[in-house]
Amino acid sequence: MAKEKTKKKFTFPSAFTILFLLLVVIALATWIVPAGSYDYDAEGAPIPGTYHEVEPNPQALLQSALKGPISGMYGIQDETGNVDVWNYGELFGAIDVAMFVLIIGGFLGVTMKTGAINAGIAWVVSILKGKEKWMFPILMTIFAIGGTSYGMAEETLAFYALIITVMLAAGYDALSAAALIMLGAGIGCLGSTVNPFATGIASGFAGTTLSDGLIGRLVLLIVGTAIGIFFVMRYAEKVKKDPTKSLIYDMKAENEKQFMSGKGEGTDFGKFTSRHKVILLFFFLAFVVMVYGVIPWEDLGFAIPTWWWWFPEMTACFLFFGILIGIIGKLSEKDLVNTFIDGARDMLGVALIIGVARGITVIMNNGLITDTVLYWAEQAVAGLSSVGFIIVTYLLYLPLSFLIPSSSGLATVSMPILAPLADFAGVNPALVVTAYQAANGLINLITPTSAVVMGGLAIARVGYGVWLKFVAVLLALLAVLSIIVLVGGVLLS
Repeated sequence: MAKEKTKKKFTFPSAFTILFLLLVVIALATWIVPAGSYDYDAEGAPIPGTYHEVEPNPQALLQSALKGPISGMYGIQDETGNVDVWNYGELFGAIDVAMFVLIIGGFLGVTMKTGAINAGIAWVVSILKGKEKWMFPILMTIFAIGGTSYGMAEETLAFYALIITVMLAAGYDALSAAALIMLGAGIGCLGSTVNPFATGIASGFAGTTLSDGLIGRLVLLIVGTAIGIFFVMRYAEKVKKDPTKSLIYDMKAENEKQFMSGKGEGTDFGKFTSRHKVILLFFFLAFVVMVYGVIPWEDLGFAIPTWWWWFPEMTACFLFFGILIGIIGKLSEKDLVNTFIDGARDMLGVALIIGVARGITVIMNNGLITDTVLYWAEQAVAGLSSVGFIIVTYLLYLPLSFLIPSSSGLATVSMPILAPLADFAGVNPALVVTAYQAANGLINLITPTSAVVMGGLAIARVGYGVWLKFVAVLLALLAVLSIIVLVGGVLLS
């Protein structure tokens, strides 16, 4: 019998593979790209027009690939290639960010373990029974708040079965339910205000704070969510009036059998108790405290205490609230510890990506080519206005977000280059942070490498092509909104 040849389908490499390949490419670049340096001012910012070439310092390819992630975690390397871990004042690594991510993972894990978030959303669904139309604005707003505050993404997968069942019973289709969840949380991430995995990490590497650019991000969040709600409700009401208008009408009978025959799983989240309400109060209080702690009130002219917090203090804040929520949730000591560790373990991949990505910057710095890249970029945008620069930056982040879908990894790689470049163009670096997260949030609504997108569509039994057709116009509207906010930020600064 002749052996049948099976064609292997191309699968896009993971963020880890892409970043490791970039480590090697950047190490190779240190042998080719001329070494150079700017003169720096007292605050450590490069002074335009002072670039000059220096003696090259090429990096070993294999050594860079293996040591890069480790060096990225620890910080700057000296001229001998040894990591300077003792001089914390000059620490340029990602260990503080990675630790923050792990503790946030534990905090979220404990909160989810109490069942407060699931029960709260299920309670909202139950009280809207018979008034399902209002589920769209209310639930999309709730999911958007989750996205903008802590980057709610994978957690949304738990709600598909419940919400799809309710929507089908109300005369809508599974696509309406999937869009409610995915676009609600996704637009929240696009308009991240205090999301520690996007805004926090990017602000740290850009040398800005969470409060910088907050107004523009709030506009993105509020207006973007309103556009998303209108878009989804318009489609859902059209389907309710005429089911044949559904983009997945051919799946109607199968979906009703799957989700409405009692076989759907994951629809029981338990009673929403007073304890759950208290837990949710402290959950959101943790983010309020974090935001208060990082805002430089004194610099803004307010006569209130400034805490001058950054990653170490924010990490301690979430550690405290994670323990407090576990105690309120009556978790045993063993359950609390194990749940916190499991939550941190879920974020281990994110923490490692940050280290690998930061390793790229360390290799560029050691190879003395970072300033050369800055100089080339400075020349490229020399003829651009501030408005032109921010638009080009946003457009640049669109393909970069597809190449590196990890928001934290992309921020770690790109901010050390693009944030100083903003100074050359007379643009506030905080706007670069906004451009990054707006573009990254947009692409993450459709990227096929996202477990959130593909997992959610699989649960809702919606084809990827159908999703692209459905969301295309909305993506264009959100892109236009992002550019308007960015241009407005430049003109008003």
